[in-house]
Amino acid sequence: MAVKVAVIGASGRMGSHAVEAVKAADGMELVATIGRGDDLSAVVEAGADVAVELTVPKSTEDNVHFLVSHGIHCVVGTTGWSDERLQRLEQLTEQHPDVGVLIAPNFSIGAVLAMQFAELAAPYFDSAEVIEIHHTRKLDAPSGTAVSTAQRIAAVRRDAGLPDVPDATEDDPHGARGAVIDGIHVHAVRQLGMNASEEIHFGSAHEALTIRTDSHSTEAFMPGIITAVGKVDQHPGLTVGLEKYL
Repeated sequence: MAVKVAVIGASGRMGSHAVEAVKAADGMELVATIGRGDDLSAVVEAGADVAVELTVPKSTEDNVHFLVSHGIHCVVGTTGWSDERLQRLEQLTEQHPDVGVLIAPNFSIGAVLAMQFAELAAPYFDSAEVIEIHHTRKLDAPSGTAVSTAQRIAAVRRDAGLPDVPDATEDDPHGARGAVIDGIHVHAVRQLGMNASEEIHFGSAHEALTIRTDSHSTEAFMPGIITAVGKVDQHPGLTVGLEKYL
C-alpha cells in the first residue's frame, strides 16, 4: 500500500517542491497540503501516515507535538530546534513509542556527507571554523546545518582530548568573529544570488583543509526528503540527522 503523506508548509519554497516530489515518488500518495492558517486536523482526517513539516521555527514545535500525539510519523526540515525543544519532543515520543520523528538540519545528501567528512577530519587539525551562506529570505542564523556541524566537530575534538582552537582575539566589539557554538566559530552570510552553501575550514601549522558543499536549488533537498518519508516508520522515537537513515 502507498504511504499516505501530508506536507505542512506546502506553499513555501521547500514545501511546494516537497509536494511535487511526493506526487512523483513511487509508493507514496499525497493526501493533504497544509498552508498558513490551515487546521492541522486536516492531516488526521486525511489519514496521513507521515507528515513532512516545513514551516517556520516559531510554529514547528507545536505542529510536531500535535502530529506525534495523533500517531503520525514526522519528517521535519524546519530549523530552530534547541536542546530544550528536542528534550521535550523526546519525552513526548516516549509516550508514543510507535511513532518515528526525524529532525534533519539538512536534507541535501552533499551536506550530510560534508558533516560526516568534517567529523573524520576534526581530530587531525588544530583550527576549525564554519562559514554558511544562504539566500536573504532565510529567517534564522546561523543555519541549523552550521550549528550541527560545529557541535559535531566540537564533540569529536573533545573525545580526542584536543585543546580549544587557537585564537588570540581580545577585542571584537562588532562580533566579527561570529557566533561560538561549543567553542567553534560559525559565520553566517546572507546574500542575494545564493541558495545554500557551507564551508568547513580546518588548519594546522603547515596545511589546511576546506570542505565545501553547495545546494544550487531547493530541488537538491528532495531526494533526502523522499528517503526520509520512506524510512521514518522504521525508526521509532526521535532521530536527529538524515545520516542515521542512510
